[in-house]
Amino acid sequence: MARIAVIGAGMGAMAAAARLAVAGHRVAVYERTETYGGAVRRFERDGFAFDTGPGLLPLPAVYRDLFVKTGKEPLESVVELVQVDPSSRHLFADGTEVSLPNASRAGVVAALDEALGAGTGDRWGDFLVRAREAWDRTRRPLLEEPLWPNWSVLADREPYPSVPHKKLLRTRRAGLLAEIGAWELRDPRLAALLDGYALAYGLDPSDAPASAAVLPYMEHAFGTWYVRGGMRELARAVYERCVARRVEFHFGAEVTGVLEKDGRAAGLELADGSVVDADTVVGGGPWRLGSLVRGRELYDAEAVEVNPEGMSPGRVVVCLALRGAREAGAAHRTVVHGPDSESEWELFSLGVPPEQPTVRIDRPDDPALRPDDAHESMVLTATVPSQTHYDWTADGAADAFADRMLAAAERAVPGLRERTLWREVRTPVHTREETGAEGGGVPAPALAAARGTLLRPANRTELPGLFTVGGWAHPGGGLPHAGMSGALVAGLIVEGPDFRGSQ
Repeated sequence: MARIAVIGAGMGAMAAAARLAVAGHRVAVYERTETYGGAVRRFERDGFAFDTGPGLLPLPAVYRDLFVKTGKEPLESVVELVQVDPSSRHLFADGTEVSLPNASRAGVVAALDEALGAGTGDRWGDFLVRAREAWDRTRRPLLEEPLWPNWSVLADREPYPSVPHKKLLRTRRAGLLAEIGAWELRDPRLAALLDGYALAYGLDPSDAPASAAVLPYMEHAFGTWYVRGGMRELARAVYERCVARRVEFHFGAEVTGVLEKDGRAAGLELADGSVVDADTVVGGGPWRLGSLVRGRELYDAEAVEVNPEGMSPGRVVVCLALRGAREAGAAHRTVVHGPDSESEWELFSLGVPPEQPTVRIDRPDDPALRPDDAHESMVLTATVPSQTHYDWTADGAADAFADRMLAAAERAVPGLRERTLWREVRTPVHTREETGAEGGGVPAPALAAARGTLLRPANRTELPGLFTVGGWAHPGGGLPHAGMSGALVAGLIVEGPDFRGSQ
């Protein structure tokens, strides 16, 4: 039985901890804040509650597998999963809108044809077929297996099977998400629909590789799910599963160093001066972890190069406490698309929040999140520059942008200002405080192509006994990816360096 010290209580770290404890190891988690869950947080006030991190769960099979592998109770015995329908409602800049059924390609095709015009549904449906091929080509190496030693194969190859596009005497194939929108979808609203998936994950639609097509495919193929009581309930369930498997949690325990002995990780130093001995150390965020390992590089010169955490965009979340009941039949999620996603991202690259942002509206029909049925809890989310590139603490900066988000949201839900009792505005500053991410950035999922800039560092480091987990490590950000990173790290520790993922 090995002693394993885990730095942080994010979703990936807890997923690894639970699996390692079941494998017979003694696992202890050291979290610098006073709670678990990483970015999966909740804000509560006056009987209202709001998810301030992810609002929906794609690919719930990841957490079903975690609960099957760590005990006899299935996931559905500890949380209630609800498949939302429609999966999302979309309001475009020209005023047209469409509601997309959950996990139904035929239903999506029909809805798009009816709302946007004949032929639009077939073009989107054909795109999803090609996106599935990209998914099939990358699912194992990017999600279910440790990062390949020859990762450059993933960096150089574009797995999306582009359709030849002929113009004059030249034939071109889409290598970027924006080119798919222009050459294959051929409708600005379908292009905006596609761009919205990139923006939601903090990716530049004009520069994201065509392989980002797997992001909308995941939603359409596997559905989108809500956890009754709020997404924080999923974090609670994973935490309680860890506790049931005798994982020790130490909150308010800031790690200041990783100990090394005889050429391998040997424990932790804590801010209070105490020392924790361990045979193996698991930590989140290769850059933060690297600062804790003195005088040693965690990855060799040939390791995958990725953007530092501060280069990743952040999110502004506006929690709205509303008077008045949620109207019957309201969509759980509505996306209000900005007029120009390319210009929106250009402002991000300059460190300027957009004037007309794309805004996601979450309106869960959940009594647990409101004081009574005469009120409604609503969350607005927008992708923005991180604290590294924009001073969100400047006087009035957060509220001014929240006003622009509210104006966008009122296009889809009129009368929000008059209904608002109060609001809570959360910026990348809050994300940085809660997760430790530099600048409050939010990691995107790992993607193939793009010269490897959207891959994440391997879970194994050059220091024996030291592993990385969570959104800043392979296979990247997002709730499913965090759960997968925990499974990969546990497999590498339990089965050794020859582990190749679940079969």
